[in-house]
Amino acid sequence: MGIFRLVTSLAVLAFSCSLYSATIYTWVDKAGVVHYSQQPPKDVDAKKIFTEDMEPAKIGTSTPQRKTEQKPEESELAKSAKIINEKDKQQANDICESAKHSLNVLKTHTDLSQQNKETGDTSKLTEEQRQAAIAENTERVKLFCK
Repeated sequence: MGIFRLVTSLAVLAFSCSLYSATIYTWVDKAGVVHYSQQPPKDVDAKKIFTEDMEPAKIGTSTPQRKTEQKPEESELAKSAKIINEKDKQQANDICESAKHSLNVLKTHTDLSQQNKETGDTSKLTEEQRQAAIAENTERVKLFCK
């Protein structure tokens, strides 16, 4: 009697795996979003997928890799600053002092004017131009003041 129970239990267990399979419905909506459901949607042409036909995906098989930061390409100003810093320390110091002074003026005053080098006309500096000049002189201070 014990062997009969064992054989019956194993048979039931073997055939019960197919009872656990389910039907999954999948479809793509008008926005391009993929949906999955165990219930068939109304008024939508959904594709049937049986869980027994699906292969499990491997999980956790790859090691996360640290992203290496790529150095941005060196600007023309940075290239010329490198050459000037190596060959002419006095010129680099002069550029540094000039950039510090210009930066101080640009940050402390908002109502500034500039003179056109070609025509000699004076015009008011816009806020965008002032911010661009601040950024440029900040970069010069970084490159020449060492």
